[in-house]
Amino acid sequence: MKKLDRYILGKFLSTFFFSIVLLTVISTVIDLSERTDDFARSGLSSTEIVRQYYFGFVPYIMALLFPLFVFISVIFFTSKMANQSEFIAILASGVSLRRILLPYWVGGLFLGGLLWLGNRELIPVANGIRANFDLKYLRSPVMNSGSSNAYYMRVDSFSYCGMRYYDTVSRSGGSFFLESVHGNRVTYNLRADNIMWDTSKKAWRLTGVVERRLDSLGETVTYTPELHRSFSFRPGDLRRDDFVQSRLTSPELRRLLELEKLRGSETVKDLMMEDAKRDSTPVAVVILTLIGAILACRRIRGGSGVHLALGIIICCVFILTDRFSTIFSTKGNLDPYVAAWVPNVIFSGLTWWLYRTAPK
Repeated sequence: MKKLDRYILGKFLSTFFFSIVLLTVISTVIDLSERTDDFARSGLSSTEIVRQYYFGFVPYIMALLFPLFVFISVIFFTSKMANQSEFIAILASGVSLRRILLPYWVGGLFLGGLLWLGNRELIPVANGIRANFDLKYLRSPVMNSGSSNAYYMRVDSFSYCGMRYYDTVSRSGGSFFLESVHGNRVTYNLRADNIMWDTSKKAWRLTGVVERRLDSLGETVTYTPELHRSFSFRPGDLRRDDFVQSRLTSPELRRLLELEKLRGSETVKDLMMEDAKRDSTPVAVVILTLIGAILACRRIRGGSGVHLALGIIICCVFILTDRFSTIFSTKGNLDPYVAAWVPNVIFSGLTWWLYRTAPK
């Protein structure tokens, strides 16, 4: 890299880190003002609140707005350089626009890689800290200890089970059933009045059990007052956690995804979308960096104000595109891995068009 590349890259990174730190401070102050009563009710000291909540909140809010602040930072410092006629001098010296974009490529790839690593390891840990605090101190006891209704899942490749309700506190449920299907025939059916997790035996205790076995000779019915059985699910798997997909590292998320696919869970698409966005969002950082550089390197009437307005409009369109593709995936038939990359594909085309039409 030449001296000019280091100059542009230095401005890029310094502007971005200043912006993201400033945004984080403002967001933390706003969040603190909104949660003051909750923090007071928790009875925790200031140090404990910082350690148990804000150590998770700060990385979360930084990752949430990371791509957009990369974009705004690029537009801001590039527009300032254009208004000072720096790009006119660079182009007049024989340097092409393609060569000017090199430090933007380097900065975009560096920040995109930083976000990619964070999404896989650091941000899930931070989300776990924030979620644990929320569940322990901020949610009502009813929300934390209520029972969940109508569970139905796939136990293995040929067995299905379900229960009418399940209580996460007592680890017990009612009206449990299990069926095994081979081909188009039900070969085994189990009904139990109650199911409860036995901590000492690390197995499920069933009461009022009626078992039916069907084969070519007929049907065999057996009644057992109580028995213990081991299944592929445990109490933790039956707890409906709103934060589960965001608090898992990528290897853990993929293991859970495979398990939920086997069970036929309704959360499969949400898990797939989370997994896909951990890879697609860092690529969006690179794309938005190039769009911002190409847009703002031209000196136009109105200066930085016009550039920032265009940047905000593009940010809004990007967010809308991302939300629409997510909804079409989670509520429709669009594959989550396709939906996560739709905004990147569209804005990659926009980047190419802007580059082709920009003065060289």
